[in-house]
Amino acid sequence: MDVAAKLASLLGQLNTVIVGKEAQVRDCVACLLAGGHLLIEDVPGVGKTTLAHALSHTFGLQFSRVQFTADLMPGDLSGVAIYDRNQQAFVFHPGPIFSQVLLADEINRASPKTQSALLEAMEEKQVTIEGETRPLPTPFFVIATQNPHDQLGTFALPESQLDRFLMRISLGYPDRAAERELLAGADRREMLATLPALLDAGELQALQQRVQQVHASEPLLNYVQDLIAATRDGRWFLQGLSPRAGIAILRAAKAQALLAGRDYVAPDDVQAVLPQTVAHRVTPVGDAGRGAFEQVRAMIAAIPLP
Repeated sequence: MDVAAKLASLLGQLNTVIVGKEAQVRDCVACLLAGGHLLIEDVPGVGKTTLAHALSHTFGLQFSRVQFTADLMPGDLSGVAIYDRNQQAFVFHPGPIFSQVLLADEINRASPKTQSALLEAMEEKQVTIEGETRPLPTPFFVIATQNPHDQLGTFALPESQLDRFLMRISLGYPDRAAERELLAGADRREMLATLPALLDAGELQALQQRVQQVHASEPLLNYVQDLIAATRDGRWFLQGLSPRAGIAILRAAKAQALLAGRDYVAPDDVQAVLPQTVAHRVTPVGDAGRGAFEQVRAMIAAIPLP
């Protein structure tokens, strides 16, 4: 498999559906290649669901979608065991979580109990029902969407649960040229139906293995540690990054390097993924008037390159 050509075709196909958002599409692919989960925070109607569908079609993965609501229960996600008279036994009926790509739509509209059930499954890659542990499909990739916190009827995800997501991105409104293409072009849902699968689950797992083999040099690791240390010194953020967050940064940077056609991580790769990988794990200090993304970028500018 020519990895560079395969990845270029994947990105190209996704960019025909999600127009004008090349950087965000690349982040999504990097997140999937790194074996992480993705959180998309944005207002309704900017293409979050379309992007999730396009990813599952392009990567040849089984897809399911759950609309999170205040009355959604954990069993609605994982499934239930129902007594079957003919078999005289309880028969398990799997829920939508048993898919390779799960779109958790508007995750912050569900109760904390249901959020916790999903996030536990994301971490453990398995669910326990009626005392029996059942493994989830491989690969297992969650794309969760959430509305901005100031909208009514939302339950903000706690920091400890946000940490389960490798990346958080925002699509934002399209520019004028991209919006014109959307207005004048084909219906996106019709386009999704015709998207060919460019990979299968086995090929995706092979690419994920390739990501793990991308080399990170000693100076590069020093740079990552310098960035992590900067988050902990109290100048930029109220609380620093955990070691798990540091591992997440490196995984995402390795995936970014592979997408760039390299077998080693460069500082540019770390800088490219850092805001999306870090901003949902930290809280800016002081009255700088910056959001977390802007504060991370300011910190990057202040840390010397290796």
